[in-house]
Amino acid sequence: MGAGVSSWRLAQAVSRLGQLGVVSGTALDEILVRRLQDGDPGGHMRRGFDAFPFPAMAERIWRSYYIPGGKAAAAAYLTMPTHQQQEPRELVELCIVSNFVEVFLAREGHSNPVGINYLEKIQIPHLPSMYGAMLAGVGYVLMGAGIPLHVPGVLDALTEHKAAEYALHVIGAREGDDTAVRFDPRDFMECELAPLHRPAFLAIVSSNTLAATMLRKANGKVDGLVIETRTAGGHNAPPRGKLQLSAQGEPVYGERDSIDLEKIRELGAPFWLAGGYGSAAKLREALELGAAGVQVGTAFAFTRESGLREDLKQALLDLALRGEARVFTDPLASPAGFPFKVARLEGTASEDAVAAARPRICDLGFLREMYRGDDGQIAYRCPAEPLSVYLAKGGKAEDAQGRKCLCNALMANIGHQQVRCGHHVESPLVTAGDDLTEVGRFLPAGAASYGAADVLDALLPGDSRTAFTMVGSASLTGAAARGGA
Repeated sequence: MGAGVSSWRLAQAVSRLGQLGVVSGTALDEILVRRLQDGDPGGHMRRGFDAFPFPAMAERIWRSYYIPGGKAAAAAYLTMPTHQQQEPRELVELCIVSNFVEVFLAREGHSNPVGINYLEKIQIPHLPSMYGAMLAGVGYVLMGAGIPLHVPGVLDALTEHKAAEYALHVIGAREGDDTAVRFDPRDFMECELAPLHRPAFLAIVSSNTLAATMLRKANGKVDGLVIETRTAGGHNAPPRGKLQLSAQGEPVYGERDSIDLEKIRELGAPFWLAGGYGSAAKLREALELGAAGVQVGTAFAFTRESGLREDLKQALLDLALRGEARVFTDPLASPAGFPFKVARLEGTASEDAVAAARPRICDLGFLREMYRGDDGQIAYRCPAEPLSVYLAKGGKAEDAQGRKCLCNALMANIGHQQVRCGHHVESPLVTAGDDLTEVGRFLPAGAASYGAADVLDALLPGDSRTAFTMVGSASLTGAAARGGA
């Protein structure tokens, strides 16, 4: 769905209905400070801050970023430092508090579990982010877009408020280099706390090899797998072998990219199927294939409860109703180098002219790559930053071709678009799965919008709803016990 689309509101709505809602954990620190600079409409962030167990930390962040009544429309959001291996304390605290607040609000008012979904490739914030979510009682942690072998061990350590470390992927790293981030909760705790609940861990994978690797080599318990196909929104796994493009310019996938579900079943872990499974028929098919359920994302991205901007939501829903919605698997857009699903929409960065008009600026940096600098220290570069800067850091010109700033675009998708020099407003770039074309079926007769309950009514008609658990947003529907995978 993209950062902030599966917000606390959507996850809460899904979990209240007896399924498992999952919040997006991507860039929550940035989203929180922008919500505060917008004046915290509705006072929801304030409730989360008041519930946070370390009040001095919460108060420091509140004083730094809250603007009563919100910033002026033409004013820029404050720019935070980008994440680095040696994080300033301010950023670590923001990760802890923002993840706590999002999970706390998603859990508010009901007793059903809530999950959180992280991208493995955004590595530096992982440790304090997971700790913040665990302080709020998160029930599930999901992670994909990489090989999260070390997450189970991290969860085990953080449950006991023990120090943890996470290995970073650094291009050109040499033996003996320090390529890890470390986090000790006791450097930040303001009081003693009982051990935390250890959330179930679900690894999101796209191949049989990766599924087997996660179960055999992870440093702790993997409680289940999400098997994601290339039709899912956001980043997709690239095709195996040499990249070939279709006549439309999309990556061509072949037999080598298929998943053998018989071999998945033989691994013995619960699994959910993701990508194109947002219908009652596909749910039944998944269960017949041995899955615990399905992951549903796109259907929920266009609900009233999602964080997607209302104008974008309605425009794409209208296109779907007219049979004109289109999703393009862009092989170049993402700075991460992975294919990225882009919903075609006039006025957004899905149009080449709109994307080309944007100055190449990298000031959020979530998708930067880490590399070994000449001094042996970790350095950072982004293929979407100014070309001369990228080349000076050792980047290749061909790797920068066609790249778009997803970080700023995803903030614009949820109504937190940056304003530069008082007039240049960042453009959105909406991601959606291939089943965007089908979202109109969730609209009740005569209605212009639909909610999470309408999606569940379509997926789980009649009394069958009570037999399922959904891990939502990246949402999962399946026959797992409510308390675990």
